[in-house]
Amino acid sequence: MLDLDRLRAAPLSREPYEFVVVDEFVRRDELAALLADCPRLARHGSFPIEATDGGPHFARLLGELTGPGLRTAIAEKFALDLEGRPTMLTLRGWSDGKDGRIHTDATTKLITLLLYLNPSWEAAEGRLRILRSATDLDDYAAEIAPLAGTMLAFRRSERSYHGHLAHRGERRVLQLNWVTGEDVVRREIGRHRWSARLKTLNPFA
Repeated sequence: MLDLDRLRAAPLSREPYEFVVVDEFVRRDELAALLADCPRLARHGSFPIEATDGGPHFARLLGELTGPGLRTAIAEKFALDLEGRPTMLTLRGWSDGKDGRIHTDATTKLITLLLYLNPSWEAAEGRLRILRSATDLDDYAAEIAPLAGTMLAFRRSERSYHGHLAHRGERRVLQLNWVTGEDVVRREIGRHRWSARLKTLNPFA
């Protein structure tokens, strides 16, 4: 389902920090069935993948994302040893207009991989920008439309600023992180579960 050869062939950009963008990372002949199988989330926020309910094609995707093939390809691309590093998967379905503020990701994350799942994207808002600073959303090195099958991966650092223009509405993205340890997974998944529970009880949370 994942085209690892495209990842291997894609150039690694090093400015303003290390990142790689791969179009059609999900093979074209697999995409329609995958999108039909994706969980449909009713609210904004990040949800642990265990709290979602996708079909068999979605389950296949998750297996490949967390498998050794992708881990090896990412480790080679970024020249980073990921052996034994745990993974964490979360899914977003909606933006509430507050997402996209400039940030670098937590220090416990080694690599962030974003796989977009939107069949089309015409809006200027919601396109992720690889930023050169923490203060200017218009000073960007690359802008990625969140189209289904497009993948962005970057190495987290003190300079890995990214964000997007505020968007309100459906914006589906699967986030995979290789993190420093299992304690990070337990803590973050617990936090996302609690947040998801609050949103279920209170849609204005």
